[in-house]
Amino acid sequence: MQHSILLIDNDRELTAELSHYLASEGFELTVCNDGASGLMEANRGQYNLILSDLVLPKLSGFEFLKQLRSTNQTPVMMLTARDDQFDRIYALELGADDYLCKPFNHRELVARIKSIVRRMLYFKPAQPENTLNSNELMLSSTTREVYCHGQELNLTGFEFEILSLLMANAGTVVDKEKIADRVLRRPLSSFDRSIDMHISKIRKKIAEITDQEKIKTVRGAGYIFLTGSVARHLN
Repeated sequence: MQHSILLIDNDRELTAELSHYLASEGFELTVCNDGASGLMEANRGQYNLILSDLVLPKLSGFEFLKQLRSTNQTPVMMLTARDDQFDRIYALELGADDYLCKPFNHRELVARIKSIVRRMLYFKPAQPENTLNSNELMLSSTTREVYCHGQELNLTGFEFEILSLLMANAGTVVDKEKIADRVLRRPLSSFDRSIDMHISKIRKKIAEITDQEKIKTVRGAGYIFLTGSVARHLN
């Protein structure tokens, strides 16, 4: 199966290089050279993944991501020469699924792309049930829909997978390394806060519906999805 990728970058030498390399790896690449046309194409086409630079003409990578996530949950990997921790964190907060700094190894890029595509197409929660119900949240692995107190949560792909893993292990602490292994499919580096950022985004979306805590941080251990009895015990 050929997977389609949208690349948004105004470095024409890089886009030509990646077009050739990704085609050789079996990917179909569409290129846009500014954020505005990239946003239009992202919402028009059907893509397995979007690769976007941060510094773009007409619409910055941050603004592109912010506008995209209001209606579109296609996985996004940011590619940028700006190796700044704030930029990485902010991109994840806005809904980016991964972040790779330029210059990067082409083999690493392809490995990350394949990992994201596999997760989006074949991810299954840790237990066989198609629907998970716990603490007023309902998650369907068949439709990839999540409802909190009867209202739909609009989650990105990674957010859905993390919540699915936590709900499948409701009442049990799940450490960051397990989340990284099961969801990101890569180990966490010392300063990698991607899991924290995804959890923070899930919490914020839940908080828009209810003030009841659903996910608790267990310092030095990981995260736990609270059931009623566990919540009473921890509080």
